Amino acid sequence: MLEIRNLVVQIEDNRILNGLNLTVHDGEVAAIMGPNGSGKSTLSYVIAGKEDYEVLDGEIVLDGQNLLEMEPDQRAAAGVFLAFQYPLEIPGVGTMTFLKAALNAQRKARGEPELTTPELMKRVNAVGEKLEISRDFLKRALNVGFSGGEKKRMEILQMALLEPKFCILDETDSGLDIDALRIVSEGVNALRSPDRSFLVITHYQRLLNHIVPDTVHVMSSGRIVRSGGKELALELEANGYADYRQQAEAA
Repeated sequence: MLEIRNLVVQIEDNRILNGLNLTVHDGEVAAIMGPNGSGKSTLSYVIAGKEDYEVLDGEIVLDGQNLLEMEPDQRAAAGVFLAFQYPLEIPGVGTMTFLKAALNAQRKARGEPELTTPELMKRVNAVGEKLEISRDFLKRALNVGFSGGEKKRMEILQMALLEPKFCILDETDSGLDIDALRIVSEGVNALRSPDRSFLVITHYQRLLNHIVPDTVHVMSSGRIVRSGGKELALELEANGYADYRQQAEAA
C-alpha cells in the first residue's frame, strides 16, 4: 500500500503540491485527473525520486518504507516504476543492453540471480509479441526513431519485465492513436494483480474506458479535492474542472 501524507513540494521557490494526501491500496487502480498545472506530473516525479524537487513537508510510504529517504534506484528496487509522458530517446544505448542492465540491477538489489542473455531474450520476445513490438526495434538504440505509440509500448514492456509493486502511468495516453491505446491498455491490464497497484494520471476519460479504475481522484492546485468511483471520470468529462479550481482556491 502507498500512503502519501501532507506532501508539500516546491521547485525554484514555486509551490506545486500543497499538503496532498492520497492512499492507494494493494491491487487498486487509482486514477488522478485534473487541469494542466495542478501538480499531477510533479506528484509522479516526486514519488519516483526525480531531482530538483524540494520536499518541504510530508511523507510517502510504500509498504512501510519511507520513499523520501531512498535514492531513485532504491525506490525502483523497492518496486516503484514510472512510465513517462514523454519517454526519452537514448542514442548509443541498445534497447536490449538497456533492458538487461535495468532488469539485472534490480534483481541483484533484491538478492535474485541475474538473467543470462538467452533467458532475457526469451522473456523479452514473449512480452514484446503481446505488445506487437517488432524484434527489429529491439536491435535499435532505445526509443531512437520510435513513434509515440512505439515508445509507450516500450515503457509497458519494461514494466512487464521489471514486475514492479507500484506502477505510475503519467499520461500514457498522450500521443496515442486508437490502435496504440488499445495495445498499451491491454498490456497494462495484463499486469493487474492483487499484489500490484497503479496510479494512472490522465486528462481524459478515453484511457479509463480501457484501463478501468477502482477509484478516481480530482487534483487541483496541488491537492486532492475530491475522490470517488469510476463514474467520477464521466462527470469530469461532461462538466470540466472549473468547479474544482474554485474549490481549491477557496481552501
